[in-house]
This record gives sequence, structure tokens and C-alpha cells, in this order.
Amino acid sequence: MGQETILIVDDEKEIRDLIEIYLKNEGYIVEKAGTGLEALQLVEERQIDLIILDVMMPVVNGIDACIKIREQYNTPIIMLSAKVEDIDKILGLSVGADDYLAKPFNPLELIARVKAQLRRFTKLNTAHTSSKVLEQDGLTLNLETGKVHKNGEEINLTPTELSILKLLWMNKGMVFKIETIYERVWGQEYFDNNNTVMVHIRKLREKIEENPRTPDYIYTVWGVGYKFGE
Repeated sequence: MGQETILIVDDEKEIRDLIEIYLKNEGYIVEKAGTGLEALQLVEERQIDLIILDVMMPVVNGIDACIKIREQYNTPIIMLSAKVEDIDKILGLSVGADDYLAKPFNPLELIARVKAQLRRFTKLNTAHTSSKVLEQDGLTLNLETGKVHKNGEEINLTPTELSILKLLWMNKGMVFKIETIYERVWGQEYFDNNNTVMVHIRKLREKIEENPRTPDYIYTVWGVGYKFGE
């Protein structure tokens, strides 16, 4: 049973109430917002551990709300949308969402994804018994704090981007298939035509690489997957 606080953001009251029932059955504390603007206010005022964020909303939509949240917080975000096209999913992941679920959805699947995101976030933010810092060519990753710096300047990564970087870097030189990265980071079975990993790798490269097209850290092994380092 969790005691984390989950923020549900959806302009449909029925959906907010339905998700709330399932979350409270798992022991979570629930906050609710009907617009992106309300969500931004709650994030400022309360300690929120995870956000379930609908895309299509009045006043401030989910995409814009996600962008604003990511300017200050690395709170896990699961995006919901009635749109099922790949471009919509890519957009949601590109602006900082950690996961994406299309409507209509199975509430039990949503709960499973909530748990997976919280487990990963907690693991990333749990202090180790001794400090350890990975360093390469001006890039550093502190495994104790989860902080990433490039030439002394801190880089703000989402929990998912940090998980990917940590997985690849701690296994430097090892090539990971896309399926393996997805299953290790998201904690779910990979399915065909899932471009989630590709989108997050692209965003991660944009943050840590001087030139994402000619990366110095995360390399593509064509036809296989990705690796950290030569």
C-alpha cells in the first residue's frame, strides 16, 4: 500500500472520480484538478509524487501544463489522451511525460503503470550507502543524488531519462536492445511498434550531447539498440 500523493488532472469529472476510486483502493492520497491551470497551482502548493495528466483540457492543456511542470519539477507524469496516433504519443513524451496511455484505458493497467513509475522514481532518489560518481568527458552522474552535470552545469533530466542514462552508463560498452531498455526502465513487457524508447533517447541526447546527431555518449548500434561509450 502506498502513501504517495497522486494528482489526477482531467476535465471529465467521471474519469477523475473513477481513477480516484482505484487509487484510494491502493492506499494512495488523491488530489484532483479539472484544468491544467488548477494542476499547476496544486503542484506549487502541495507535495505531489506523481501526476496523471490528460492532454485535451480547457484553459491550459496537458501538453502546455507538462512543459511548465518540467521547468521546475521531475515528478513522474503519466499522460492520458483520446488521441491514439503515434505523433500524439511522441509529442507527449517529447515534452517530458514519462509514460502515455490512450483512452479508453483499463484502470488496472493505469494503476500498474503508476506503481512502476513510483518504484523507479523512489529507487532513483534513494541514497546509496556510499557516494559514487560516474564521469566521462565533462559529463558526470552522481549515483547517490541522481544529479547530472555537463561541464559543471546541472542538467535537469526527467525520471525516465535518468533511468535510461543510468542503465546504459552503469553497463558502459554493453549494447542494449530497445526491448530490453523498455522492459528494464518501464517494468513492462515490450510490444511491437513501440517508439517510446526512441523518443526518450532523442530527448536525452538533446540534453547531454553537444551535437545529438553525432553523439559523444549514447551511441546507436544500428539494427540492435543503444550503448553508452565507444
